[in-house]
Amino acid sequence: MNNNPGLHIKSFNDRVKVMNQTGHKDLNLSAADARNLHADIFALLSLVSELTSQLQVKSEESQINVEMDGGKF
Repeated sequence: MNNNPGLHIKSFNDRVKVMNQTGHKDLNLSAADARNLHADIFALLSLVSELTSQLQVKSEESQINVEMDGGKF
């Protein structure tokens, strides 16, 4: 992977923006561009998954359980 994660996603976004502005209906990617975009998307999804797991663990660690009974009420 490159040293700038998301670089290929940004490049793809820029190309789509130009396509929309110029009224073109198609966008072609070279095999290398497609592979690089795929790698960036996969890295982003992996990061989201990792961060979600970390948040779930922290949430479980900080969970407070309170138990109450009615006593003689």
